[in-house]
Amino acid sequence: MAKADGEIVIKKYANRRLYNTGTSTYVTLEDLAKMVKKGEEFTVQDAKSGEDITHSVLTQIIFEQESKTGNTLLPISFLRQLIGYYGDQMQMVVPSFLEHSMKAFTEQQVQMREQMTRAFGETPLTKNLQAPIQLMEEQVKRNTEMFHQAMQMFSPFMGQQAPKEPRKAEAKDIEELKEQLRTLQNKLDNL
Repeated sequence: MAKADGEIVIKKYANRRLYNTGTSTYVTLEDLAKMVKKGEEFTVQDAKSGEDITHSVLTQIIFEQESKTGNTLLPISFLRQLIGYYGDQMQMVVPSFLEHSMKAFTEQQVQMREQMTRAFGETPLTKNLQAPIQLMEEQVKRNTEMFHQAMQMFSPFMGQQAPKEPRKAEAKDIEELKEQLRTLQNKLDNL
């Protein structure tokens, strides 16, 4: 009963209490956040219906973390862009892109930690990686640029102003864009 396929099951009751079936104790969202940071896998189920509500609980944890700390991870511009993709044709692409970006970011963080440990030995600096914030900021900028480029590939009008070119070139560009849109629409229809 404690675990399902190696994962801890958290039951959420109507009174909003969370029960960890692995430890047979009640837990808080803060406890779940600590479990996530430790890399512990768990699913959250509605105690009455058995429905998997892990996504909404994790989203609630993010909301609480964003609102209680002064160090938000999600800038307003990112949140606006993310909201803009709801209901958009790109909504299907965004989750896998974000997941891939976070995985790449995590892998690069591990590599950086290993390189710093090799270069400087085991120090508080290499354990926490608080000092090389500039390297992280550069990586975030690269990931953001990559995200914009990927989104422009699927949405050619996003963030671009019409170039001032001769009418012939504009007509050719418009025809190419129409063809790309037809191809994308066909792919979506086939899905």
